[in-house]
Amino acid sequence: MDVARKLFDEMPHPNEVSWVILIAGYVNVGNYHDAVKLFNYMLQSSNDRPSEPVLVSVLSACTHIGALTQGRWIHAYIDKINLPMTVNITNALIDMYCKCGIIDSAKEVFGLALERDLLTWSCMISGLALHGSGVEALKVFHEMVAYGVQPDNIAVLGVLNGCSHSGLVDEGCSIFYRMSQSWGITPEIEHYGCLIDLLGRAGELQKALGIIFKMPIEPDIIIWRSLLSACRNYRNVELGERILDQIVRLDLRKQGGGHLLVSNLYAAAGRWEKLAKLRSRIRDEGEVQKPGWSCIEINGEVHEFVADDRLHHQIVDIRRKLNEVLREVELVLFDLSEEDREQAVHLHSEKLAVSFGLMNMAAGCSIRIVKSLRICEDCHSAMKAISYVFDREIVVRDRSRFHTFKEGRCSCVDYW
Repeated sequence: MDVARKLFDEMPHPNEVSWVILIAGYVNVGNYHDAVKLFNYMLQSSNDRPSEPVLVSVLSACTHIGALTQGRWIHAYIDKINLPMTVNITNALIDMYCKCGIIDSAKEVFGLALERDLLTWSCMISGLALHGSGVEALKVFHEMVAYGVQPDNIAVLGVLNGCSHSGLVDEGCSIFYRMSQSWGITPEIEHYGCLIDLLGRAGELQKALGIIFKMPIEPDIIIWRSLLSACRNYRNVELGERILDQIVRLDLRKQGGGHLLVSNLYAAAGRWEKLAKLRSRIRDEGEVQKPGWSCIEINGEVHEFVADDRLHHQIVDIRRKLNEVLREVELVLFDLSEEDREQAVHLHSEKLAVSFGLMNMAAGCSIRIVKSLRICEDCHSAMKAISYVFDREIVVRDRSRFHTFKEGRCSCVDYW
């Protein structure tokens, strides 16, 4: 990308194709901030009107970093210049609004769409599922089928997620078993994960375990983690310990942070000797995890934080604010053990982001954060406490779903 940008900057008159290539290139490599910056530079420095591919790419960038203000501006810009609302732009807008936490705007775009393809339906179904609106997701799925649109694996995955988050056990099981029979779709590990999660949330732990052992695919750590969450909720310690043994047998280094899950489970079960051995093994192997990040948009500018961030220009003030916040919420972190209370002061990226939001946003404004990883338990508890003490709605989009914290409670009902 550095070489591509250098060549681009040397062009005397970049044309429409060169703008498209470079903006899309930034999106493809995950450099979403530079994609947005280049789009804004295009508007300021070029007489070329952004084409559909440019707008779709920059909306995708906004989606990934939660740049809602920029995404809304682009939507207004499309209307202002009377650009045709193609199916690609429609899909990009629906996806952006869903993943930036404005589900009503996504439904409005979907309702006004003159043309819908399979991706349009899938974006709306998955978006509703992300927000915990399983009944609506199921309704849209059935509408899609009634219109004669054949669902694919993504559409089915979206509606299964919706059923799981809303406790629609019979409906979810029916769709899962119809996948191959009615639509010729072979279930993948993600679909099995939804089914296990669905049954686990309903307390059908043994049934979920039986499906795992009958799966034609080797279960990964996400499958086991889903069932372990159910064991925690239903206090099934015996089954939880059996699942621990299954996880330990996996190659944890290839499972994307699996050792963290096992560490937390050992601590929760009081298996301190095994916990010490696991931590020693991790240190000996020198495992290095890629740090996650959290983004927050303030006045149209997106700020990104990593754990123990030291680079933000206001980091000293942010850390001071975070210490003040945690002191105020300490008494309401009622569901954390003493060890977890100590963990809660760690400088995780979402805690830095929410502190920055409290510093810079007017009282009563919702704080919206996008996180690249799954939110951890101590941050989840801290966000509930902060929403209660500071009377703020805090919306966190992690890698699997939305969490809306309000008055000390979360929309996920502490199950994610």
